[in-house]
Amino acid sequence: MIDGERDDPPPSYWLTRFLILRLLGAVYLVAFLVAAHQLVPLVGSHGLMPAKTFLARVDAALGSRWQGFARYPTLFWLGVSDRALVSTAWLGVGLSTVVVVGFANSILMLILWALYLSIVHVGQLWYGYGWEIQLLETGFLAIFLCPLFDPRPFPRTPPPAIVISLHRWLIFRIMIGAGLIKLRGDRCWRELTCLYYHYETQPLPNPLSPYFHFLPRWAHRGGALFNHATELIAPWFAFGPGVVRHVAGAAMLAFQVTLVLSGNLSFLNYLTIVPILACFDDRLLARVLPRRLAARADRARVESRPSRAQTAASWALAALIAFLSIGPVANMLSPGQVMNSSFDPLELVNTYGAFGSVGRERHEIVFEGTRDETIGPETRWKAYEFPCKPGDPMRRPCVCSPYQYRLDWQIWFAAMSTAADYPWTLHFVWKLLHGDRGVIGLLANDPFPERPPRWVRARLFRYEFAPRGERGTWWHRKEEGEWLPPLAADDPRLRNLIRSYDWD
Repeated sequence: MIDGERDDPPPSYWLTRFLILRLLGAVYLVAFLVAAHQLVPLVGSHGLMPAKTFLARVDAALGSRWQGFARYPTLFWLGVSDRALVSTAWLGVGLSTVVVVGFANSILMLILWALYLSIVHVGQLWYGYGWEIQLLETGFLAIFLCPLFDPRPFPRTPPPAIVISLHRWLIFRIMIGAGLIKLRGDRCWRELTCLYYHYETQPLPNPLSPYFHFLPRWAHRGGALFNHATELIAPWFAFGPGVVRHVAGAAMLAFQVTLVLSGNLSFLNYLTIVPILACFDDRLLARVLPRRLAARADRARVESRPSRAQTAASWALAALIAFLSIGPVANMLSPGQVMNSSFDPLELVNTYGAFGSVGRERHEIVFEGTRDETIGPETRWKAYEFPCKPGDPMRRPCVCSPYQYRLDWQIWFAAMSTAADYPWTLHFVWKLLHGDRGVIGLLANDPFPERPPRWVRARLFRYEFAPRGERGTWWHRKEEGEWLPPLAADDPRLRNLIRSYDWD
């Protein structure tokens, strides 16, 4: 080395680890809160799709409980009572809170991962979203990011650089997968016109969505270009040197913030920020975080004691991730790319993607009930409102992200098809006809608090954002027909269907 010159020290990641674990803990907290409030009415013993029935069918199809466990690893093979579901969810809430306030070690992160894996594998379609497996993959990496026992925010064991790199590999696959599925999917992404429709037709718009929707067309086209740049170009620089990596991380972070502002996509965007944080090192974060926090990280770095065991475990993890990445990488390179799929039962390395196609029209199902004994032109129908799904055109779109109303989301999917493709909707009607308190607890209102309705029906509407000049009106809607005819609890067809699915 020439006199007077010095090599820059390698980047450190004490503050990076601190932020990754805190944000991941917050996402876990929200995910377990959703489960605590919604698991029982969705998959409980009297839920819309009981987990006990699901596990029994898996057992029968695969030949044994052990084979079932190998395919769907979950602690609920030991018992799937309502109490077990609720206890698991609230245990997750408690342990997540510990991580949020600053304490985490490998054992705690392993328990959180195993608890959420157990929930996802009995959640069926209610947990069939890409962010569920993304949370599991991110949570599994976090097990190796912290020491085995020491739970302090800044333990003496340094963050393994290889695990930070694995977080960058995760964000690379998330973004590239989302970008490729758009280019290969809906042509509006190639024509830069998808944002003409997206803000209005996305699952659950928020109060800012109409403002995004009515932006000039040039802004929508620019937004589509920004989408392509952040998903297809920026991820390649996540592995670059400091400044380049920081710029790439900032671009991907800004993209996620834009998505948070423009809609309710559950905890997906917050979760995606977790591996984006791996693009930043202590030299950058020390400039933007409180000095006291940066001083603690610097003190921990000076007093650090590398762990050979953790280093060996990190390299073993890297080898495992490299092997398990073969399937996801082949999927991304394939013209038949699929979104949000897992290639192993533990959901360790997955393929991701979002909005490979964008709807041009928004359809909504409106469920209504009446106590009239006979139905005629004078029948008075009362609508069931959902916490976040559009219904009453005068009601402002909700803000719920990072929380997720899973029933609202699934009805958005159902509106694109028929009840024959979504038989659980008939069980939902059955529950309304019987005044089931669990399912009604998932709604925003109960039009029949004293006794259940005699009939329930579902109508299909097309919704459009009301022009910005119309005060007090958020939506215009037009009826497009009947989605479900009026049904009563004594309808033999409905009863037979309920029995055929063992829902009675």
